[in-house]
Amino acid sequence: MWVVVQDPGGDEQFLGQHDEQEDISFIPVFADKEAAQQGLLSLTRQPGLKYEVQAILREELFKDAAAGGFLIFLLNESGDILEKIKP
Repeated sequence: MWVVVQDPGGDEQFLGQHDEQEDISFIPVFADKEAAQQGLLSLTRQPGLKYEVQAILREELFKDAAAGGFLIFLLNESGDILEKIKP
């Protein structure tokens, strides 16, 4: 799985998103690096921060997402939701 990391090398964290209509916080993930790099363009980001696409083990992501109260959404390169996962 591929995720976007906010502020790599600093106060690193996964780039989370919030769906205002459904009041759901989630971590977007992608099946491959190219999809993640393209999908990053459709995600809400904070100005002035750096972002980096990184590979992550599914188990590690699920553990961190569950601890933070996030769902995991598998997205395609256009930012469309392919699957909603509850860790």
